[in-house]
Amino acid sequence: MQYSPLTSTLQEIEADAVVVAIGPDNPLTGLAADLDNVVGGALKRLYDAGEVTGKRLELVPLFAPHGVNAPIVLCVGTGPEESIDAAAAYQVAGSAARYLASRQRNRVAFLFPGSWPSRFATNLVSGIHTGCVGQDLYRRDRARFPFEAVQLSGMASSAIHEGQIVGEAINLARRLVNEPPSAIFPETFAAQAAAVAADCGIDVEVWDEQRLEKERCRALLAVARGSTKPPRLLKLTYQGNADSDPMLALVGKGVTFDSGGLSLKPSDSMKTMKCDMAGAATVVAALQAIARLKLPINVMGLAGLVENMPGGASYKLGDVLTARSGKTIEIHNTDAEGRLVLADVLDVAVEQGASKIVDLATLTGACVVALGTDVVGAMTNNQPWCENVLSCAKETGESVWQLPMFSHFGEEIRGDVADIKNVGAGRWGGAITAAKLLEEFVGDVPWVHLDIAGPSFLEKPKPWQDGGGTGVMVRTLVELARRGI
Repeated sequence: MQYSPLTSTLQEIEADAVVVAIGPDNPLTGLAADLDNVVGGALKRLYDAGEVTGKRLELVPLFAPHGVNAPIVLCVGTGPEESIDAAAAYQVAGSAARYLASRQRNRVAFLFPGSWPSRFATNLVSGIHTGCVGQDLYRRDRARFPFEAVQLSGMASSAIHEGQIVGEAINLARRLVNEPPSAIFPETFAAQAAAVAADCGIDVEVWDEQRLEKERCRALLAVARGSTKPPRLLKLTYQGNADSDPMLALVGKGVTFDSGGLSLKPSDSMKTMKCDMAGAATVVAALQAIARLKLPINVMGLAGLVENMPGGASYKLGDVLTARSGKTIEIHNTDAEGRLVLADVLDVAVEQGASKIVDLATLTGACVVALGTDVVGAMTNNQPWCENVLSCAKETGESVWQLPMFSHFGEEIRGDVADIKNVGAGRWGGAITAAKLLEEFVGDVPWVHLDIAGPSFLEKPKPWQDGGGTGVMVRTLVELARRGI
């Protein structure tokens, strides 16, 4: 899609559709007043009849409106102006784009209030970019048709450019998640990531089985044993500062399909398990955006890529694994595999000199039970670092809530046979006991764990985005990189 600032008046616009943002406060002022004047008072009549209220995400189309050189004007409700934040901006723009993308519309103009803070511009553009792209990768009859050209009012070219880069990164993460597991498995994921890296000037390393053995990544290798697809470890390095400057490590869980292994999942629980690599997809997408924005920071992206499958060589309940760090782990559930993969990858991040770490993983159903499907769980060993991550999430409109890391949760994973076991003592607090296992492998490095199990995949669409992968936390990671460490 090509984006550009809108310089035409409403009467001068030539487009397949025009979007006008309208709120309930002083409904016939600003853009709404301009539209009402052009269409001969039709908007006021709709307000008076209660057909247009300005309620957030309300969509009211005006077809073939008099005075506008477009077959449709879409009024999108913003809600009260004082309630507009980054999340609202993303959702309002995305819902309008998603509605219009239900059929082929090549040129679309978006008119947003000039009174909105300039920092919302990136979210508006990225919302448009993601809203008009669906998960219909293999449908003969497409459900969404991305626009070819988009004009936006009241936005600087620099903000539009940044919003497009972030939107393209979110869509990259979404596409990787939405691809079927027959298309995305460790080797192909690594190959696609390498192509992204080459395009953006990012250094890339891919560790194969021999290198993983040499590097003692035996926990990761154990998870991969039941699959015919060999594992990989992906390392991306973006150098935006001097070599001596601090390095931010972004670490992603990349289980490209999770059957549960010998602790086999039921079919209904397995249907969406192509999304178990969403953490790794988010890392690759964030690195793409950070590199394209040329942010002045050093970032290392790491992803452990495996399939977790049942087979004759599968790791078993009761096995004891020796992780890369030397810690031993007793296996009580082969469906608690992501933490085993991350144990080795986090150790690589520490050894490679990470100054601070953020890991992202679709790690536990327990986090979804605790926080629902729209909120990311955050856990940490360093409160100031966590506050920084939470602040970035708030700034970009992504919902994150911190869970406690009290020491008694760590006692629940102490093993009888090995140093630790891969599940807690019972079913309670499972998101936290999983995080406590990860904490064993980061040492003293400031670290935040983000459990994205709920928000990373939509089983049903939202008004602003189709179902499937969401690209959650890409915006937050880009903002984190912008602020530096």
